[in-house]
Amino acid sequence: MPNPNIIFIICDDLGYADLGCYGGSVIPTPNLDRLAQESMRFTQCYTGSPICAPSRSVLMTGQHSGNTRVRDNFGLVGGVGDQNRVPLEPEDFTVAELLKTVGYTTGITGKWGLGEPNTTGVPTRKGFDDWFGYLNQRHAHTYYPESLWRNETRIDYPQNKDGRQSVYSHDLIVNFALDFIYRSANDPFFLYLPWTLPHGGYEIPDISPWEDQPWEENEKVYAAMVTRIDNGVGQIVGLLQELGIKDNTLLFFGSDHGAARRWKPFNSCGPLRGSKGDMYEGGMRTPMIVHWPGHIPANQVSDQIWYYADFLPTVADIVGVDPPENIDGVSILPTLRGEEQNLSDRFLYWERHAGGGFKQAARWQNWKAVRPPTERLLDEPLELYNLAEDIGETTNIADQHPDLIKKFETYMASTRTDSPNWPIGIKNFHG
Repeated sequence: MPNPNIIFIICDDLGYADLGCYGGSVIPTPNLDRLAQESMRFTQCYTGSPICAPSRSVLMTGQHSGNTRVRDNFGLVGGVGDQNRVPLEPEDFTVAELLKTVGYTTGITGKWGLGEPNTTGVPTRKGFDDWFGYLNQRHAHTYYPESLWRNETRIDYPQNKDGRQSVYSHDLIVNFALDFIYRSANDPFFLYLPWTLPHGGYEIPDISPWEDQPWEENEKVYAAMVTRIDNGVGQIVGLLQELGIKDNTLLFFGSDHGAARRWKPFNSCGPLRGSKGDMYEGGMRTPMIVHWPGHIPANQVSDQIWYYADFLPTVADIVGVDPPENIDGVSILPTLRGEEQNLSDRFLYWERHAGGGFKQAARWQNWKAVRPPTERLLDEPLELYNLAEDIGETTNIADQHPDLIKKFETYMASTRTDSPNWPIGIKNFHG
């Protein structure tokens, strides 16, 4: 059996409950719902971070946000450019670099966020053969950009100058993905699709069929963006079918973190507390559909707990190579195959450095510990929640479980490493 093609679609700011297959009842998502029926759908999958850049860094490196290079969107110390962006370094080994060692063609299109122009972190220097899109998160806030990047060359779009809205970036990104699949269909490929939708700014060529809804304008655009995501997934799956490679393609679909807003008409975060940027479930729990016909059981719902640090070791397991020793994730291949896999005794960890100070969270079994913003490592006492009984994290029961608090404190102090770019004790005034 040849190594499978691997596609990872990661949307930007998509909420846990936006899709029909996750309980969404307002925005139809027929293509994703159909894909979920052919796939394993996870109810307890987590992103790498509740914010953009570190979540992507975790996905690419297999290291959690206390060890990966990029730990927030802006560096507190150092970084490049006027936004202090921190790029990946040569020693930061990515999943694309791993797959290159076993002959994969690698492509990426969308929003990268892990390296500015002419730095060591641009995609073509981190294992990707072919790249098209935005390097910088702020640049990706417009869907009618005056320029994008193709490999290390800037492509200009004069049609979008002076506020004109002619060329819509997401359509270019989807077309690039389809072309890459078509060109790469005869050999194993890895295609990473960090789509910009449905992140703001809220711009889209067409808001039908939502124009008559009694919603805010941004709510109409958000709904149209989710519709466009669903259509794009349908195009990709349709092309895989047309080329006869659908059965040998492993496809992941998720979000980079929680919804930017709870979006009242859509209840985007469902029963979860918080949203993007928060260490609570609404900031980090993601829809996750994994499709691989003949290998992953169809129409299965799994409550296995895993997160984006597990992607790299899972891929390494699939292609039969050893992952780097300095990663924090584990392979979930047995789970994907429908086998029993006991991961209940391991911890999951997150941290971030913006939004008022240093924050932490960890999960062990059904217990979730959250440290509110603090300027030093142990300033604020941990909150504790039992997610099996309180998925909305409404009741802090730390006082009832001093033994668990001690267990979490010990783990959270020992699992991370200090970062020269994010020293604890400096607030990030970028927010």
